[in-house]
Amino acid sequence: MSDQEIAGSGLEYDPEAKRKVINRLRRAHGQLAAVITAIDEDAHCRDVVQQLAAVSKALDRAGFLVISSALRQCLADPDSEDGTKSEELEKLFLSLA
Repeated sequence: MSDQEIAGSGLEYDPEAKRKVINRLRRAHGQLAAVITAIDEDAHCRDVVQQLAAVSKALDRAGFLVISSALRQCLADPDSEDGTKSEELEKLFLSLA
């Protein structure tokens, strides 16, 4: 799947931002696997909740990075026809809050 298909708006990620988003998502993926393992192994609920919180935080940060990249692109080229509109970015941002 391409960056454009993921973003749905033709957003082209800055290579550094893309690296950061992918790293955060990989971290969340690993943490989610740890949650599943912990539940399978009847781990203490405290450990499961701590891992879930870590997954949630990693996903939120990845989402905020995606939106901040879109905002930078919007500010750089506000008249772009295929760019995400500020109202849509605001809705996306608030959906993560």
